Amino acid sequence: MNKFLSISKEVKDALDSKKPIVALESTIISHGMPYPENVKTALECQKIIRDNGCVPATIAIIKGKLKVGLTDEEIDYLGKEGIKVNKTSTRDIPYIVSKGLDGATTVSATSYIASLVGIKIFATGGIGGVHRKAQETFDISADLDELSKTKMAVVCAGAKSILDLGLTLEYLETKAVDVIGYKTEVLPAFYTSKSNFKVNHTLNTPKEIADLITAKWEIGMPGGVLITNPIPTEYEMDPVVIDEAINKALKEMDELKITGNKTTPYLLAKIKEITGGDSLESNIKLVYNNCKLASQIAKDLY
Repeated sequence: MNKFLSISKEVKDALDSKKPIVALESTIISHGMPYPENVKTALECQKIIRDNGCVPATIAIIKGKLKVGLTDEEIDYLGKEGIKVNKTSTRDIPYIVSKGLDGATTVSATSYIASLVGIKIFATGGIGGVHRKAQETFDISADLDELSKTKMAVVCAGAKSILDLGLTLEYLETKAVDVIGYKTEVLPAFYTSKSNFKVNHTLNTPKEIADLITAKWEIGMPGGVLITNPIPTEYEMDPVVIDEAINKALKEMDELKITGNKTTPYLLAKIKEITGGDSLESNIKLVYNNCKLASQIAKDLY
């Protein structure tokens, strides 16, 4: 086994017995939510996955070790340290490991590390994508490239609505990444269940999704599959309210000249402030919904 990997006993036992496993990221813990909501959410995600007959594998880098399966104490540590923990994309993994640092893994880094041990599916909130004004800044998340290279099925509530959704779909098409809508023909927009953009294919059962993923990989095609799962309608936000909050947050971010990997944590925190916490509640509910669907798919993948 790779000397930089540290796999929890629960995950190792699941790998050995071919029990279904669902990966979880750690950026949502350290950079996506405030303490203690971040820790409560992370622990509840693990509980939902276990309740649905699968094993959770929360992933992070701690003291230079690629950790697959975190203890409750490690999750609490990441939650309390918050943004002091290095936000770690795939590009950053060698630096964080070589320096013996802590890293909260993004969608791209989580997918890569999970794939090293043979985990096939990953539940998150929303993927990164093409940022607004990317024509000028070239700000495109590494999540998209990782999806094109790594065999990972990613369940999300669409791309974060702070992004340019149309360009994100165009980029994924260029990279030959299939975008599946679970019981929807349109791309969910994270805080809302709909957008003005269509997904590639609509599938209505977890088994159908698992069959597509299996077919892709058994055919020998590279890369992953993106499964978009709309936020339950009872928890979604009014599109007008959230769009106004996003536009206000973007304007303030530009004025403060915030760029790079600091943009998403800033925008999510600012939108939470503007919406009086409503956006955080929606964020939490959609993550739980994705954990449930990922678990249902996982049972047909293993």
